Amino acid sequence: MRLAIPAALALLLALSSPAALSRDTQLVPFRIVEDSIPEPLTSQPGDPARGREVALDRSRGNCITCHNMPVEADFQGNLGPPLDGVGERYSIGELRLRIVDMKRINPESNMPSFYRLEGLHGVRRDWVGRTILTAQEVEDLLAYLMTLR
Repeated sequence: MRLAIPAALALLLALSSPAALSRDTQLVPFRIVEDSIPEPLTSQPGDPARGREVALDRSRGNCITCHNMPVEADFQGNLGPPLDGVGERYSIGELRLRIVDMKRINPESNMPSFYRLEGLHGVRRDWVGRTILTAQEVEDLLAYLMTLR
């Protein structure tokens, strides 16, 4: 049986974790081209194994709360589209923008802006000025998502 946890509640629970304490407080500059961020946020390539950890970690990416994923795990979400095959459906640049700030594509999206500092609403005081994911975690997550073909 699958139980859906509202995305906002799941994110609040995840961000309450001590593991969520060291996040970027300054954004790496990036350029948006149409519906994509074509250039990596870091000089170090993303690591798919670390990215899988980010995706499944309820205090970081927490992708599994809203998305069904091709992994063995209880309580996978169905609010967002399934991530199986996402590496075929989107380019890495398109996925980068969706992770960094999905609101730029769809302002009504429930997906959090994982690498954004300004213009956010309802941010807990202890999270103001900090990103959910670091630039490297974004790149690691992307490396993992690109393996989902």
